[in-house]
Amino acid sequence: MAKIIQCVPNFSEGRDKEVVEKIVDEIRVIEGVKLLDYSMDKDHNRSVVTFIGEPEKVIEAAFNATKVAAELIDMTKHEGGHPRMGATDVIPLVPISDVTMEECVEYSKKLGKRIGEELNIPVFLYEKSATSPNRENLADVRRGQYEGMAEKLKEEEWKPDFGPNKLNIKAGVTAVGARMPLVAFNVNLGTNDVKIAKNIAKAVRAKTGGFTYCKAIGLEITERGIVQVSMNMVDYTKTSLFRVFDTIEREARRYGVNVIGSEIIGLVPMQALIDVADYYLRLEDFSSNQILEKRMYE
Repeated sequence: MAKIIQCVPNFSEGRDKEVVEKIVDEIRVIEGVKLLDYSMDKDHNRSVVTFIGEPEKVIEAAFNATKVAAELIDMTKHEGGHPRMGATDVIPLVPISDVTMEECVEYSKKLGKRIGEELNIPVFLYEKSATSPNRENLADVRRGQYEGMAEKLKEEEWKPDFGPNKLNIKAGVTAVGARMPLVAFNVNLGTNDVKIAKNIAKAVRAKTGGFTYCKAIGLEITERGIVQVSMNMVDYTKTSLFRVFDTIEREARRYGVNVIGSEIIGLVPMQALIDVADYYLRLEDFSSNQILEKRMYE
């Protein structure tokens, strides 16, 4: 069986399709790498790209995309609803086939070192690759965002793992790390009061007493005149989408607000959606082997 890893880089550009296409083209041209998906979000001003392949080829594609992003994205001019600290904000590596998490950690170090040394961008290792406990959580690494990174990098505890000890003014800072499959799951609320979204995010996220494997923030979606609870479900097998969704609905009702929709950004493991269907349909003795498409491609 071939060694396969997944890479899901997030770029701080979600409005200029020409720029995003030039970045994604660096992934498309690498033989042995398959581009699975990419999406742009104008309000977040962010793009999420998903591709898979043989590890060394994936590392090459990720580096080339990061290089082009550094050339085309100017963080001094960037504005958007999503927290960010760099043109290439974060590069997670996920083991898919015949690759261990430990191997992905080593690949993340190799990629981070190259970005730091060749592109002169400060790099933090996070999640399973973190070199200290305070760097495991991406939210902690990113805290202060781009605007606060120049001062943050001066602190001894926030010395980058690779690259210079000072901010790359144009490209910012990048986080690289190995992690489990993640589901980017957002729930939209029928109000323009962002305080409600932030209060609900506080109720469901792990750091403030919510679900252990849920990271959440409240954001404005100004183009639609609504607000959103934006989440990263870092282990859907232990904190399910349906349980978090139910909690958000109940919390929203307390404020007299309705959930008007939800969205998944990028790709999602099939089992995460099967779990949702099983829960809401109250299926009895259901097995994933009953899914037609799954049996067709076995």
